[in-house]
Amino acid sequence: MWRYILRRLAQAVLVIFGVLLLVFVIMQLTGDPASLMLPPDSPAEDIQRVRIMYGLDRPLYVQFVRFLFGDIGTREAGRTVRTFASGGGWLEVPVKPRGGVIRGDFGESLRYREQPALGVVLERFPRSLELMAAAFLYAVLLSLVFGLLCALRPATLLDQGIRVLAILGQSMPSFWLGLLLILVFAVWLGWLPAMGSGTWWHLVMPAITLGSLSLARNTRLVRSGMLDVLNEDYVRTARAKGLTERLVVAKHALKNTAIPLVTLWGLDVGVLFGGAVITESIFAWPGTGRLVIESVTRRDFPVVQAAVFFIALIFVLVNLVVDLVYGWLDPRVRVGR
Repeated sequence: MWRYILRRLAQAVLVIFGVLLLVFVIMQLTGDPASLMLPPDSPAEDIQRVRIMYGLDRPLYVQFVRFLFGDIGTREAGRTVRTFASGGGWLEVPVKPRGGVIRGDFGESLRYREQPALGVVLERFPRSLELMAAAFLYAVLLSLVFGLLCALRPATLLDQGIRVLAILGQSMPSFWLGLLLILVFAVWLGWLPAMGSGTWWHLVMPAITLGSLSLARNTRLVRSGMLDVLNEDYVRTARAKGLTERLVVAKHALKNTAIPLVTLWGLDVGVLFGGAVITESIFAWPGTGRLVIESVTRRDFPVVQAAVFFIALIFVLVNLVVDLVYGWLDPRVRVGR
């Protein structure tokens, strides 16, 4: 068991390293970061000063090592570079110290001056977690109810109606659904606030918008899985023993259907994080997703890097937990090997 956990942790470290490398490369492909940090009409002297200050004048491999490990074991700490000033003479520019990703230092936010980029992300994360938890519970609980109803009453009008709604839910873009909810429940009926946060009523429409795709997909999966399990021999044996239908469904059928569901629920975490970027922008929800959009448009690259790293870390940890849950759901799964 412990060998399996350590192996999965090692794989998680490799995934995180790949994400950091990808983010670093994408930042380089967008152009000269020093030019992007300044207004378009900035003189070349200011661009060169910023490039030296953030260590962007160094080779790419040196920049990547500093990005990961900071100034540990390098000569960048306390380095001062002399550059020619436009007014004549020489100007000494100090290089800003860097702690590195291993110490949680992604640099200072360019928008929120003198604030650590990771701190800005963590400050917004509770709001995103609140929205994701509401959307996740909405999708999981209703999908179990709708899927069980369809499986226990197949080929009925109820089954056909829920299946049609599930197909519509998978086909409907989240941004269109969010705008439709705002139009109906905020503009026409005036029942719910259209934007912002602060009360539970602000959470209703964003949670529905964010969780609708997962609800539709999970409903169809629960239905198909339950239909297969209910025809198995051990379910018929449980019924023959005189167990009630509720006990047969809850103890024997649903638990064996849960393995693919747990996998999908783990993947839903990544889907919800990705969908939160759009949903939070539509409803002006002050979370991490909206922060990423604002940081991209305002060229706040340290915050973008910190947000991508944090989201990838959570996604990897959730999938590790999902793998370990398999052993509890099905003893045949040898998680220790």
